[in-house]
Amino acid sequence: MEMKSQRRIQRVSPACKISELAAQISDALVGKGPALGLGEIRSENAPSNIALVIGTSGTTGLSKEVSFTAASLLASARASNLFLNAMPGQQWSLFLPLTHIAAVNVIIRSMELGTLPVDLREHEGEYPKVDFTSIVPTQLFRALNGEDRLLRHLQNAQAVLVGGAALSATLRQQAEAAGIKVVETYGMTETSGGCIYNGQAIDGVEYSINEKGLVQIRGSVMSQTYLNAPELYKLNDGWFVTNDLGEIVEGKLHILGRADDVIISGGENISLTGIEATLSIRYPEIEFAAFAINDIQWGHALHLAVVGEINESEISQYLEAALGAASKPKGVHLLESLPLLGIGKVDRSALAKMVRNE
Repeated sequence: MEMKSQRRIQRVSPACKISELAAQISDALVGKGPALGLGEIRSENAPSNIALVIGTSGTTGLSKEVSFTAASLLASARASNLFLNAMPGQQWSLFLPLTHIAAVNVIIRSMELGTLPVDLREHEGEYPKVDFTSIVPTQLFRALNGEDRLLRHLQNAQAVLVGGAALSATLRQQAEAAGIKVVETYGMTETSGGCIYNGQAIDGVEYSINEKGLVQIRGSVMSQTYLNAPELYKLNDGWFVTNDLGEIVEGKLHILGRADDVIISGGENISLTGIEATLSIRYPEIEFAAFAINDIQWGHALHLAVVGEINESEISQYLEAALGAASKPKGVHLLESLPLLGIGKVDRSALAKMVRNE
């Protein structure tokens, strides 16, 4: 592509003030000045129709520079506000890091309402009241387990988007019982973030389940390509095929887990997501992460990382009774916090490395 059809990429500091970034986003959306780059971006230029580039490693560890047009970003923001019945003058709060598409979404949604989000990333003291906010399940968990000012903030909101990682049914039920109006979102960076709300596609989005049981998405919110690896950005008849298994029940999408989170231990298939979901029912006040390490005897050995106080024998007995003997962990590791990949997703590779180093 010739340089005259290119647009320079300006990297944005994660510490950038929201008012400053909003002005830069506004210019980028109307084609003024450079495209904006957030996260780890190595490319210097982008096609002239690109307004924003997000660097993300995802769950594969491969760095990808996901590019967006103004049309896709605005479609996502407007569809989100429409779903939530958001009105001009209403306000969002921002808890998420600027390296993630979800944070950019909050800013553009706010701009579409004629406001700017309240920046609460480093806020001290009581949180102000807002109409909408967007968080990850870990933040919701903490609000329900001791972070009272965050809890009050969420309770006062008209709607709280929760995405970035799987939201367990137990955690959602606890949140709703506490008076939090949860909207569970599903999507990925490639779909301009969450584009399925409470199992329903937002305006301009379609989803289906392919022959392998994988969720696939298409619509106005889709990104354009990976700037640094366009050969990896593949659409199947216009559909972006995810790595998530799903099913449609009564017209709503239900995510069953990632296709690659099933391990084989001693010849038995074990779903890491299933382990975590089962434990969250019995121990809703404790954070768990299931992961596997290579093992000469078992093939893959199931391990658990735990944040909180727990009886290891009790966990093993509970999992065996609920899911069978193969689901008994070969190791339980007590941690102060779980390593995260991006926002909300547990870094299972880091946990496995930790055990191997031990």
